[in-house]
Amino acid sequence: MKNYIYESAMVAIAIVLLGLCIKWGIDDFANKDRKVTVKGLAEREVEADKVTWPIVFKEMGNDLPTLYDDIKVKQTKIKAFLLKHGVKADELTVNASKVVDMAANQYSNNNKAYRYNITAIMTVTSHNVKLVRSIINQQGELLRQGIAIVGDEYESPIVYEYVSFTSMKPKMMEEAIQNAEKTANQFAATSHSTLNKIVSADQGQFSIEDRDANTPWIKKVRVVTTITFSLKD
Repeated sequence: MKNYIYESAMVAIAIVLLGLCIKWGIDDFANKDRKVTVKGLAEREVEADKVTWPIVFKEMGNDLPTLYDDIKVKQTKIKAFLLKHGVKADELTVNASKVVDMAANQYSNNNKAYRYNITAIMTVTSHNVKLVRSIINQQGELLRQGIAIVGDEYESPIVYEYVSFTSMKPKMMEEAIQNAEKTANQFAATSHSTLNKIVSADQGQFSIEDRDANTPWIKKVRVVTTITFSLKD
């Protein structure tokens, strides 16, 4: 008799467990396609932490040795100007000069006043952006020494960068995910559902760009992540 009761109890428990498994299976099947995909955004405005400043000037004439001597004199004056205002010697690079022989140009009419056009470039690369920006605003001192700095926005632009954004990535990703979850919760509430687990997520797409054309030293760091959540009743 006892064995019969025990066996009956085991059968009853098995039937209950089977019923629960079937219910869970039906629930999973009913909810398997109920998903919501949202995007999470995080943004920061930061100041650039690296600047590359090409200092460009030109010399024109007919005698190459004389032109190179003039360039050397001006490079010495520019270097002294930069060092005086706080640029370090290892932040300064003298680039090779570019020489254009106007007489060798097949498209030239050879009526140019000067045969040679030399472009000389010295480059300042520094993480002290504020200092370099202040020096850029003091270029008038070089004009008084007879040195005209050429501003070339296409071939030799001043470049501002934000190179330490890696330290910001974890916090920004966390914020982007939180914003995505907030949006998903709003959607779930509207659809009378409950947000469930994350089905898929990307690593987030980071971008760094100028805030605007007038302040290129201020950067906008942005990350967008796409996350898919499952929904349940």
